[in-house]
Amino acid sequence: MLLAVLFTNSDGNILIERFHGVPPEERLHWRSFLVKLGSDNLKGAKNEELFVASHKSVYIVYTLLGDVCVYVIGKDEYDELALAEVIFAVTSSVKDVCGKPPTERLFLDKYGRICLSLDEIVWTGMLENTDKDRVRRMIRLKPPSDI
Repeated sequence: MLLAVLFTNSDGNILIERFHGVPPEERLHWRSFLVKLGSDNLKGAKNEELFVASHKSVYIVYTLLGDVCVYVIGKDEYDELALAEVIFAVTSSVKDVCGKPPTERLFLDKYGRICLSLDEIVWTGMLENTDKDRVRRMIRLKPPSDI
């Protein structure tokens, strides 16, 4: 199951978070852990360079995309390789919506479309769509032509 997808700015402020199956009392722990993990490891990182961590029997894959940090947490069948596929789908969709790797301002300007595309990629803790073109069609709220 995909436990969480989080976007933060470079200062560690949460821009978007989606938790699935994580009790509310544990969410603060995950937020602070991920922000600390990112602040320790993402300074000087290349754009879209993937980092992997493990904590409490779950896997974490995270990267820097423009001025935004992206974290994906999974367990069971969502190991490092599956999370790498998820984070690739998420980052390519965000770049598609923004037109380039986003600054924080551009990310917040496109917030609604990014949330729609994130909902099309991850639904209730499961990976739904990885095809960037299909996600692009779905966020335009038009029915897909291949059904």
